[in-house]
Amino acid sequence: MRLDPAVASSGVALIAREEVGSTNSEAMALARGGQRGPLWITARGQSAGRGRRGRVWVSEPGNLYASLLLTDPAPPERAAELSFVAALAVFDAVAALAPDITSGLALKWPNDLLFEGKKLAGILIEGEGAAVVVGIGVNCAHHPKEAAFPAIDLAAAGVLVTVEGLFETLSAAMERRLAQWNRSVGFHSIRTDWLERAAGLGGPLRVSLPEGEHAGQFETIDARGRLVLRRPDGAAEMIAAGEVFALSATSPRRAAVER
Repeated sequence: MRLDPAVASSGVALIAREEVGSTNSEAMALARGGQRGPLWITARGQSAGRGRRGRVWVSEPGNLYASLLLTDPAPPERAAELSFVAALAVFDAVAALAPDITSGLALKWPNDLLFEGKKLAGILIEGEGAAVVVGIGVNCAHHPKEAAFPAIDLAAAGVLVTVEGLFETLSAAMERRLAQWNRSVGFHSIRTDWLERAAGLGGPLRVSLPEGEHAGQFETIDARGRLVLRRPDGAAEMIAAGEVFALSATSPRRAAVER
């Protein structure tokens, strides 16, 4: 693995492993030991990969597993915005290497990359003190056959990329998106770019929350990144975290974007 040369020259560090329990756990352990970011941790495989809500992230060799450790990247209350920053960076990297499939790519709130309605990549943001870890998994050669949300990999989509090439491109894309975000100062433009790539914008969806499912129309995301769900009674509900289902696989994006 290697960083984009311009990223490496800017002072970003890289530790490349063959296998770890979890790149996120490895990054956080280093942070607890005094390591400061920006630092990427990559691994060929993970023995204890995980996704959101503690779900197991199947981590066969051949896919990309990477985590970026950042130190005090923004005020703590704005750190969740990194989900949108990272999602755009992953979109950018895949689109750069596989331009022929770009029209089928879309971003699922809050932080997944879809191809033709199926999950291609996922992001997990974790924080402790001043340390924030951005975990990224991209299905390059494999994808889980049974999952709560249908999945796909780049090879199955007809795209052959190397993990090394994808990571190098991703490191540069992440650097650009972090600069755009600028410690949350630029979240307005991140939000606009994310909405232009949003899956199911303007359409019906359901959101699974701890207290049950909520259904309505995906209206937008607000200035804090919360999903705005327009309920059947006309009221707007702001959702900070939840699992989204029933997005349209045939129309991953909508042309109209509310700014």
